[in-house]
Amino acid sequence: MPDQVYTGHCLCGSVRYEVRGALTDIHACHCSQCVRQSGHFVVGAGAEREAFHILSEEGLKWYQSSDYARRGFCSNCGSALFWDDGKSAIGINAGSLDQPTGLKLTHHIFVDEKPDYYEITDTLSKFTRYDTPIDQAD
Repeated sequence: MPDQVYTGHCLCGSVRYEVRGALTDIHACHCSQCVRQSGHFVVGAGAEREAFHILSEEGLKWYQSSDYARRGFCSNCGSALFWDDGKSAIGINAGSLDQPTGLKLTHHIFVDEKPDYYEITDTLSKFTRYDTPIDQAD
């Protein structure tokens, strides 16, 4: 929906952003980096890079978490906010979005990396990576 505008911010409000356009439905990422960054798994949505705008960046810091991605967070309050691979889209941690979003959790990714202290018991689709269904993994 191109007329949709989503807004969000960190816990202390120092970093604010908006998305002018559609967001993907939400996925739960169980990769080891998301687990380390958040203390559990991360739920996130994707936005086209040109639709994403940082409105206030006081405190915004970027951490290069791998060769292919960096993660944006607020250095004032510690909120984890974004995931950026430098390509056409940016990932947004769904908990930083202002409510209501109208989005739905639709699937789990990197389920083979999830910690051993919880089980995924819902009936949502599960993937070993981004787009490899769990029943089609090697």
